[in-house]
Formats: sequence, C-alpha cells, structure tokens
Amino acid sequence: MENEQLFASEPELDARARARATPTETDALLSPLASGESPPEHAHDRPRWRRPSIWWLLPFSLLFTLGLGGMAVPRINLIMSLICRDYLAEKSTQDPGFTFFPVIFGDDNSQCHIPQVQSLVAQFQLYLNLIAGILSALVSPRLGHLSDRYGRTKMIAMGAMGAVFNEIITAIVATWPEQMSVNWLLVGAILDGVGGSFTTAQALCHSYASDCTPIEKRSVAFGFFHGTLFFGIAVGPGAAAFIIKYAGVLPIFYIALALHAMFCVSVLFIVPESLSKERQLAAREKHRLKPVDVDAPRWYSWRIWNPMNLITPLAILTPAVGRPSVLFTNHRGASPALRRNIVLLAAIDTIIFGIALGIAQIIIIYAEYMFNWGNVESSIFIAIINASRVINLFVVLPLISRLFRTPVKNDGSIRGSDMLDVVLIRFSVVFDVLGFVGFALSKHPSVMILSGVVASLGGMGSAILQSSLTKHVPHERIGQMLGATGLLHALARIVAPTIFNLIYSVTVATMPQAVFVFLAGIFGVAFIASLFVRPHVTLERSEFESADIRVEANDEG
Repeated sequence: MENEQLFASEPELDARARARATPTETDALLSPLASGESPPEHAHDRPRWRRPSIWWLLPFSLLFTLGLGGMAVPRINLIMSLICRDYLAEKSTQDPGFTFFPVIFGDDNSQCHIPQVQSLVAQFQLYLNLIAGILSALVSPRLGHLSDRYGRTKMIAMGAMGAVFNEIITAIVATWPEQMSVNWLLVGAILDGVGGSFTTAQALCHSYASDCTPIEKRSVAFGFFHGTLFFGIAVGPGAAAFIIKYAGVLPIFYIALALHAMFCVSVLFIVPESLSKERQLAAREKHRLKPVDVDAPRWYSWRIWNPMNLITPLAILTPAVGRPSVLFTNHRGASPALRRNIVLLAAIDTIIFGIALGIAQIIIIYAEYMFNWGNVESSIFIAIINASRVINLFVVLPLISRLFRTPVKNDGSIRGSDMLDVVLIRFSVVFDVLGFVGFALSKHPSVMILSGVVASLGGMGSAILQSSLTKHVPHERIGQMLGATGLLHALARIVAPTIFNLIYSVTVATMPQAVFVFLAGIFGVAFIASLFVRPHVTLERSEFESADIRVEANDEG
C-alpha cells in the first residue's frame, strides 16, 4: 500500500533508512530534510541573484493567496444566485400563480434570503468540499513523490493549474449566469482537486523552503509562508470589497484568474529550481531500479483505491508503550504520558483545523441571512477577522514567546511541551468557545464582528499545537509526524464541512444558530482534552539512540 509506505515502516528498517539519509515521499511533501543540509548543492554554480531562495517564491505565493481571499465571498454569492434562480423557477412551474423578482447576480436579491435557498446553498457547498477534499487527499502524496524526481517548481505549477482551470470555469459561469448551470462549478471542483487544491500547493512550497533554507532557519521560513496565506486571505476580501463597490462583482473573477495564472507561470519560468539535476536524476534512477512486485495490485485494483488505505498511516500517532514502534525504536518504546500527549495534541489540532476550514463559508452565509449583508459587508467582515488573526500570529504570539519562554538546551532529547505551550493551547480553545457562543447569541452586526475577532484570537492554537507535536518525537521523526497530521488535516477537510453543512441545512429554517452551539460544545470537549496534556514529558536522547546504534552495528556485520 503506497500510503502505508509513506509514513510507517518497521523500526529496524526505518533506522537503516535514516542512517543512509534517504528522503521519503512524506519528507518531500511536508517536512524539512532530515539531513539538515543548507542550500542546494547546485546553488553555488549560479549567480547569487539566481540562487534558490524563499524570497523568489514568497511574492508569487502572495498572489495566489490574494486570489483565494478575494474569491471567498463572490464565489458564495454566485452559487447562491444560481441556486436561488433555479429554486424560484422550479417553484413557479409548480405553482403558476407564484411570481418573483428576477435574480440578478451581483445585486442584493432579497428574495433569496429564505431558509430553503440557504439550505440548498449549504448542500451544494458540501458537494464542492467533498469532491475537492477527496481528490486532493489522493493526489497530494503523489505530487510530493513526483516533486522529488522532477523538481519542486514543476509540481507546484502543475498543482496550481488545477486552480487556474477552476477559476476559468467560475469566470465563465459568472459572465453568463443566465445560460450556465451551477453544476459547472462541480467540474471546477474536480479540476481543483486533481491539482491537489491549495493545501498541496502550500505543502509543496514548504518542500521548496526546506531545500534552500538552513535547518536552523526553516521554522522562520515556514512561518513566512503561513504569513502570506493569512495576509492574502485577510487583504483579499477587503480589496475585493473595494473593487466591487466601484467596478461591480464580475472583475473579481477575472482578477483571481489572472493572479492564479501569474503564480503558475512565474513558478514554472521565473522561480529557480531548488533541487539539482543530479538529485532529480538520482531519485528517478532509484525509482526505476525499485524491485517490481509481480503480485502488486494494478492501479485499477480495489486494493489500491480502498478508502481504508487513507487512514492506515495514522497508526504512528498511537506509538506502542513497552515495545519499539515507528516513532520510538528504543526497547521500551514510548511512555504512557508521551503517547497520551501525542494522541491528545493531534486530536485537538484536527478539531481546530477542521472547524476553522469547515465553518468559514457557513459564517458568511449565516451573516448574510441574519443581517442582510451583501458582497461588500461580507468581504469587510472576513477581512477584519483575518486581519485580527494576522496580528495575533505575528505580533501577539511572538511577543508572548519573547517575554515568557525560557531557553531550552538543544541536546536532541525529547522535552515535550513546556508550560507556556499548554497554557496558550487552553486559552486559544477558550477564545474559540467564546467566539462561537457569540455567533450564536449575536442579534446585531457589531456583536457578530466582535465575536469573529474573539474567535480569531484562538488562531494561535493551531501553530502551537503543530509545534508541540514536533517536541514529542525525535528530530529525525518530525517528517513522519507532520505527514500524519497532514493526512488528518486532509480528512478533516472532507468530514468537517460535510457535517457542518448538513447541520446548517437541516436547522436553518428553525434554529440557524444550532451549528454554532454544536461547535461551541465541540470546542468545550477540546478544552477538557487539553487539561490532560502534561508539560515537560521527557525522553532522553540516549534512550532512543541505543536501538539505532545496535541496528547500524548489525548492518555493518
């Protein structure tokens, strides 16, 4: 099973592989190189200004995220207009006496602010998320593997082409809404998913950064890419609101298409490749020489496409206690406290990521339904929330860490989360609870906006949880850990929007706030789980190095 090979292996084989520093598919997609090399070996053969650097990729990544942010609200309103038009037309055919005002895309269309249309829109969003999420979960690891053999920039551009084709279809539908069916947007979701969607593009950008950044600076480089994502999502809606106010909504679709196309072309033809030709050829040769298993199932076999293969790699998040495991090859394996912390942190991280991704569009639909907001008001609302998140991540969190975090000796031992990590995780979840309770109780737009700002303060939780998880495994296992949590995020992208859209579509006519009450309860469960996370769970380096030394000694004869 390919997915099993990505994240898991027998401890002895894993130790040998690490000793030889052979990169894996997961490392290529999600993690820094275990060898800790600095710039690529071919960098010095180029002029300084043409050497691979994150500063080549960051500006073009910002274009991509600006397109994502700017399209958030107009895309939802396009879907609402098309579904409302079809619903009212069907109702008029069933009841000849029923009359309605024409639905005009870009206008307020107050006749569409009814529970029946809201429910249909939520269901359609569910279909879009399912299609893109399932396809991206299947495609992401394969693009990561290909990037190891054919270069990062080619695969980033190839993945971005899916977003470009999606924007082309969306722009066509927005230009001729009277002649186009809303189902064309499902075709766009298929193309977006085949390209891996934005989550794969972000992960491949991290691979590029890991190739050309010294190991001690990689966390900063990754932070820059996260910053461009949040900045684009924050500024994009505000810029879209300004353009809509003075030029109408249609130009937004063509601007987003242009931004995504510029990203694709720039990465392919301008950004220097971070992997040398020698490394690419070596990876291709290694792949070509891989022994062929005559009994291996064909690509069309059910054994390959069995959905259960997706969740098999998650077994590494529950390391064995009292015996060796993939993460801990020492004789005694993980301690009970270490295993409990890993399971709880991964679960809380998945909850926070899934809710953040799955509820975003419902918040927009709900606010427009409750307060009769249009494109401009919704875009400003999203811009305020994301601007608060950016300030929280780039000002508040670094300031707290600078004032209260104490230096830790970097001797390779596992130190676990410190008390500051645990406290910040708990406070982040509390802010999320307060924000969603505010959404449910808001009767005025100002309360809705304030609740969004409070909920955005919990945005630091995801970053701290990811950082804390890496503190609970040996350094050479960080890639496997991030790969497994990345798979959890992909699955959350499928499951969370499905559940939330179903809840909203079923309850919008009677109690539209029900979804926020439900999610506040889920965050409450996450807070209770965070109370069982113990700080300073340690495992000395000598304890998990001894097993590797024995394996390597046996390997040498």
